[in-house]
Amino acid sequence: MRPQLLTIEVTRLDAGTARLRLTGDLDFDTAPELIEAAAGVRADGHRALVVDLGGVGLCDSSGLSAFVVLSQGGAGPVRLTGVSARLQQLLDRTGLAELLAVEQQPAAGAADDVREVG
Repeated sequence: MRPQLLTIEVTRLDAGTARLRLTGDLDFDTAPELIEAAAGVRADGHRALVVDLGGVGLCDSSGLSAFVVLSQGGAGPVRLTGVSARLQQLLDRTGLAELLAVEQQPAAGAADDVREVG
């Protein structure tokens, strides 16, 4: 199976928050892209990050490490959304679920109440 390239869609939600929606694989080759994208929006003044992982198929230890990098240094809060059951299990086993604000994906068939303003 071929690895999926990572795409990152950046949405500036308000003056201090940006959402990074990831699609593809978050691994050794692509984790630096997430760190770079986060640094870019933070340089623009968006300190709080919402990282939407609903489109991520694979996340390895490099992806987990990228989450730690994003959360360190007091640059602003990081919230992970769209976390699959498999990724939640990795976050729990590594202790990262205690470090990061994590929001699991709703169960299959659950209503999606999240709406973007503007």
